[in-house]
Amino acid sequence: MRLGVLDVGSNTVHLLVVDAHHGGAPVAAHSHKTELRLSEYLTDDGRIDATAVDLLADFVRSSIDVAEDLGVTEIMAFATSAIREATNGEAVIAEVARRTGVELVVLSGDEEARLTFLAVRRWFGWSSGRVLLFDIGGGSLELAIGADEDPDVAVSVPLGAGRMTRDHLLDDPPTEKQVKSMRKLARVEIAQVAGSITRLGQPELVVATSKTFRQLARITGAAPSSEGFRVRRTLGRQSLREWIPKIAAMTTEERATLPGVSAGRARQVLAGALVAEAAMDIFDVDELIVCPWALREGVILRKLDGLVE
Repeated sequence: MRLGVLDVGSNTVHLLVVDAHHGGAPVAAHSHKTELRLSEYLTDDGRIDATAVDLLADFVRSSIDVAEDLGVTEIMAFATSAIREATNGEAVIAEVARRTGVELVVLSGDEEARLTFLAVRRWFGWSSGRVLLFDIGGGSLELAIGADEDPDVAVSVPLGAGRMTRDHLLDDPPTEKQVKSMRKLARVEIAQVAGSITRLGQPELVVATSKTFRQLARITGAAPSSEGFRVRRTLGRQSLREWIPKIAAMTTEERATLPGVSAGRARQVLAGALVAEAAMDIFDVDELIVCPWALREGVILRKLDGLVE
C-alpha cells in the first residue's frame, strides 16, 4: 500500500510518501517538505501566531494534493513539541482541521521517543542488543534505551535546537556568556533524567537520529547524503568538541557554508551541537551511529503492525 506520513515538527513540516507492507521495509516514494520553523512563531504568551497557522494550513492543503496525485491511500498526520506545548495548540489543530479536513494527532514526548526507538530497532535488528537512542528535534531531546522493540525507558527533555537557540543564543554569533549558560543548562537537564537510563546498564549500541545529528556528523567528516542513506555515518565526541568553538564563532551566514548545513537550520546548529555534546559526555559516549530511520518510519511501522493484530 502507499501511505503518507505528515509530520508537523518544530522546524520542518514534512510529508513522506512510502510504499509499505507488513514484514517489509518502507520504501520512500516522495518527499514534500518546508522549513516552517513553528517554534520561531511563538508569541510572548506561548501562542503560535496567526501567520504561522496560515502557512501551516496552506502546506497541509498542498500535501493533500501531492498525496492524491501520488495515489496515497491513507495519510497519518501528527504534530510534536511546537504544537504540543503551545498555549493555543488545540485551537491550531482545530483551525487546520477546519481548513483542510486533516486531524493532527499530537504525540507526547514519550510517544515520540518510543516510535523513534521502534524505527531504530527495526533498522539495526536484534543483534544490536541494548540500544541507547538520542534524538534532537526543534523543540525537544528524546532519549530511550532498551533491548526490545519497546524501550524500557523513554523520556523527553525540553532541549530542542530551535527552542534553545531562540531562548538562549540571542546574538549572532552568540556571546561567550550565552554559550556557557546554554551549555550548563543542557547538562543539568540531561543529568536529571540520566539515572533512569544508566541504571539499566551499558548499551551495546548508541544511535542518534534527526537532521541535527546528520548535520553534525557531516560537519565532522561523515559521507554526504549523495552517497545514499545506507552508508555508515558516525559522530565522534572528540571531533564534535573540536568543532563547537569554531561554530560558536561563526555567524549564521557563515555556518550555512558548512557541509550539510542548510540556510534554514544554520542558526540552530550550535545549540544542537551543545546538546549533543552534553548527552555524549553525561552518558560517556565516544562515538554514536546516525540512523537514517526516525519518527516518521516508526509511525509507519506501528501502523503496519496494527494491520495484522
